[in-house]
This record gives sequence, structure tokens and C-alpha cells, in this order.
Amino acid sequence: MIKQWWVEGPEDLASLVPELLDFIAERRVICFHGDLGAGKTTLIKSICLELGVLEEVQSPSFSIVNEYLLPGGEPVYHFDFYRLKSEEEAYDLGYENYFFSGYFCFIEWPEKVGGLLNLKKADIFIEPLAGKRHIRCEL
Repeated sequence: MIKQWWVEGPEDLASLVPELLDFIAERRVICFHGDLGAGKTTLIKSICLELGVLEEVQSPSFSIVNEYLLPGGEPVYHFDFYRLKSEEEAYDLGYENYFFSGYFCFIEWPEKVGGLLNLKKADIFIEPLAGKRHIRCEL
């Protein structure tokens, strides 16, 4: 299944989040695809805000993974695999403890660990086009 949106700015991006979360429903591993500056982290921030995360959501560029908490205490994991040189580095992080935890895992640059993502997930593609962003979600 595929769903698509066109958005102009951060406000539009935030407004599509409830519909996006309804669309992905039970998926907990969500992969975000897009070039540098496409809006992956911005969309993740909006999703976390909608879910009720109170901490500041930042790209885990150097830490590789950030953990945030939902109001009930459940963790949300945010990965940025841009700097990974091999899937072995994801093994070293203990990726399976995260990906199979049943908690939200938001993954930027999933293509760096593509061989590890043979599981039920949602893929979100963000592409800037003509001053807008095209958001496509595939289940």
C-alpha cells in the first residue's frame, strides 16, 4: 500500500503526521529515505511531538541512536546510520535489541543497513520538488 502527500513547509509537515501515523498503524520500524536536507529529521521531530515525546528531538548524527520517552515511559529510538561504514557496525550497536523490541524505531539512512531490515516496516521517502516536499509512504 502507498500513500502520498505534498507539503510546503514545517507546518504542513506537522499537519500530515496524524494521517501518517494512522496509515502506518501497527508498524514500529519506520525507515526514512531522502537526501541530506530533505526533511527526514524534521518529519521525525513532528512525529515524536504528535506521539507525546517531551525531550528535544535531534539527529543522532554522532551518537548513531537517540532514545526518547513517551508519556507512559515507553522508549522511542531514533537512528542516523549515515556515518556507518558497514552493517557490522549496526551489529555492534545491538540493532536487534532495538528493531525487534516492539517500540518505535525511526531510521534515517536505512540503506546503510538494508540487509538487516527484512522485517515488517514502513518506508517513507521524502523528495524536495519545486519548492515543496513530496512524501511517499509504502507499507
